Amino acid sequence: MSTDRESLKEALSSVDFPADKETLVSHAQTRSGDDSVAQALRAMPPAEYANLGEVIQSVPLDSDAEEGRSSSDKAQQARHNSRSGLAERETETPANPIARELGENRGS
Repeated sequence: MSTDRESLKEALSSVDFPADKETLVSHAQTRSGDDSVAQALRAMPPAEYANLGEVIQSVPLDSDAEEGRSSSDKAQQARHNSRSGLAERETETPANPIARELGENRGS
């Protein structure tokens, strides 16, 4: 469900931005013979994308194709595409400093 940057650029070279996810997927299906590009675009969050750069940040890319990317681009995509797998109520949160100091939360 991933693709490389060049395949994305080729498949979306003639799309008019801003474009939503469904427009990008349908354009890639008709323009590109490679179904992996359309599959990777389907994995993006449903949103309106202003340019190709935003699309590239949202699409999971092949690890072999990532060698040409800067480490900040890789980190930004990892933060954007990472999921902890836990519900918000199940994640650890730091204790309230007032409750720590007073031993209770007075419910301001």
